[in-house]
Amino acid sequence: MARIIDLFYRLLDVVMIVLLAGMAIMVFLNVVLRYGMNSGIPVSEEMSRFFFVWLTFIGAVVAHRHHMHMGMETFVAALGRRGRMLMMGLSDLLILGCCWVLFLGTWKQLPINASMTAPVSGIPMAWVYGTGMFTASMIALITLTRFLRLVTGRITENEIAAFAGERHHLDENHVAGDERGAQ
Repeated sequence: MARIIDLFYRLLDVVMIVLLAGMAIMVFLNVVLRYGMNSGIPVSEEMSRFFFVWLTFIGAVVAHRHHMHMGMETFVAALGRRGRMLMMGLSDLLILGCCWVLFLGTWKQLPINASMTAPVSGIPMAWVYGTGMFTASMIALITLTRFLRLVTGRITENEIAAFAGERHHLDENHVAGDERGAQ
């Protein structure tokens, strides 16, 4: 199962690379065409914006998996093990609440956006705005897994240290290995 999860996140990494490369190529090509030939490709402007939205939301999922989002590490680092675990639990509950709000808001907006299409490409806007459901679901799944490991006492010391911002002591592969073993 851990191998499938790792392959999924590698796929997300490849998707982000493709989106970033596509965005850079489209924007560069449009700049050259605008300044060099006084023309442009209208669909590339629209698609580069959509690529940016997807890149941002997929990147949020990947960053959450690697504990790379901002946190109050100075405060948490000053706490003992039990305090860190309490803060991790509270943080996870807040994240799950935010994921619920994002998912529910996207779910309610989806019928409205499904009927609208992008002006140039004609792509249904649900493909753009629907990314919130993907992001909310994936971050909630990651957080729920961590929360359940915390509540059942299967959280590792490396995960607690990473939550407190003590990454400089840890090898990233070692932390990932601990997460794989815990799942």
